[in-house]
Amino acid sequence: MTTETPLAGAVADDAATEPSLFATMSTMRAMRRLRPDPVPDELLDQLIQAAVWGPSGGNMQRYEYVVVTDRAVMAELAPLWKRCVDAYLATTGKYAPEGMDEAAYGRMVAAIEYQRDHFADTPALIIPCYQFPPPRIEEEGLRIYAEALGAEATERMGRIQERFSALAEGSCVYPGVQNLLLAARGLGLAANITIWHLFLETEWKAALGIPEDMNTFAAIPVGWPRGNFGPVRRRAVTEVVHRDRW
Repeated sequence: MTTETPLAGAVADDAATEPSLFATMSTMRAMRRLRPDPVPDELLDQLIQAAVWGPSGGNMQRYEYVVVTDRAVMAELAPLWKRCVDAYLATTGKYAPEGMDEAAYGRMVAAIEYQRDHFADTPALIIPCYQFPPPRIEEEGLRIYAEALGAEATERMGRIQERFSALAEGSCVYPGVQNLLLAARGLGLAANITIWHLFLETEWKAALGIPEDMNTFAAIPVGWPRGNFGPVRRRAVTEVVHRDRW
């Protein structure tokens, strides 16, 4: 079993903004305890600007971002958030991940519960959305695929088309989300990425007026932190790298 250790060279700088890139990455904790103070629109726009600078498959840029700051809307979302969090904590979230000690996991759960209980006071919530265009592969295209990949691989690709599309969408969204999180840290803002809104995605879409055929990929609370940034705890590089082959 692996014991998590702070990333080498991580520097905790709770007051500084715009730290160096590596300091930003190594101190970008999931900050769930937020002050209720509003976040200026110009800072939220900077976060979205950072997101759209991220890679976009085929440069299609079919992302959209819903930014919620209205307290009435946040209050409407709070019961949905609570239902999703409660479902998570009662199932998958009951158990600490392998390699994480119970005390550390207990602290993380306490932060999740705090965020759940104070969600209506969240200053801003960002929902990244993406709609991948339908594939335009005609008979000639299928023939070319078969010639290039082989008949078996082409058939296999057809069977996993739904998964492939989901991965393609995610690959166009999550790099931008990481940019957004890095920008938040650089501006001294707390943020954390969650996807458990997907438990009730239909209800979230209805509450926010998101079209039914638009896919949502995260719900990211953003605000000024209660507490300090500090070094993240991750597995050592030597534990995860496979050189040349697995």
